[in-house]
Amino acid sequence: MLSIIIPAHNEEAWIAGCLAPVLAEPAPGGGAEVIVAANGCTDATVAKAQEFSARAGAGGWGFQVLDLPSLGKPGALNAGDAVASGDMRLYLDADVRTGPGVIGRIVAALSDPGARYASARPRIARAQSAVTRAYARFWQELPFARSPAPGFGLFAVNAAGRARWGEYPKLISDDTFVRLLFSPEERIEVEGSYEWPMVEGFEALVRVRRRQDAGVAEIARLHPELIRNEGKPGLSKPELLRMLAQDPAGFAVYAGVSLAVRMKSQGSDWSRGR
Repeated sequence: MLSIIIPAHNEEAWIAGCLAPVLAEPAPGGGAEVIVAANGCTDATVAKAQEFSARAGAGGWGFQVLDLPSLGKPGALNAGDAVASGDMRLYLDADVRTGPGVIGRIVAALSDPGARYASARPRIARAQSAVTRAYARFWQELPFARSPAPGFGLFAVNAAGRARWGEYPKLISDDTFVRLLFSPEERIEVEGSYEWPMVEGFEALVRVRRRQDAGVAEIARLHPELIRNEGKPGLSKPELLRMLAQDPAGFAVYAGVSLAVRMKSQGSDWSRGR
């Protein structure tokens, strides 16, 4: 059985777009459920999610919305896990839209008895601001973004994979932590994609990039043994120069964000980037 857990904090603008493509797919064989873990929401996230209950039932999906106090994202993930019935777990950010057939292919990929981690190819949604569009163009050509199954926003594990950790720890980057529990050989990228939005504008990009960098540094400090599983290709100087020549505007924005991040430090937090 598959359990899809969606942590959501004040996602009224996104939650319908997340749930609709999931529930448009037939429930995978063996049973499936969706759990929205609404984390301290003060907007209409809970009400908008609950509107999908009948649609879920008609498609053979189990469905529940947890109206939780403010627990932070790790707490919301743990609350979702606590009520989940599936031996397979798919963790989905509330602003992500899955592509057709992706969920079924992930279930098939996780059927291996060994520990497995699966995701699809992330596709960055078209941004409204020119700054974010330029940053996204350059960013998606970097080694991490091009590596198989990077898993940001959407990742899944089978029962043997989920046994590799207990509760989600209070880390900034839950998706990086889980991904690095698996070697590159254990991570599978299925055919298909999902849409993942970037934040809009220079200041927001700096804030989110700062948090992302802090999250990776935190894992390297607390769990140095996991870094060997990174497995992403390096970026050579000739390749960087090629990317600069192909997209000077993208390079300029990316470099500007990187410089701004280095100029100001920030403590750990688990807030959403939007």
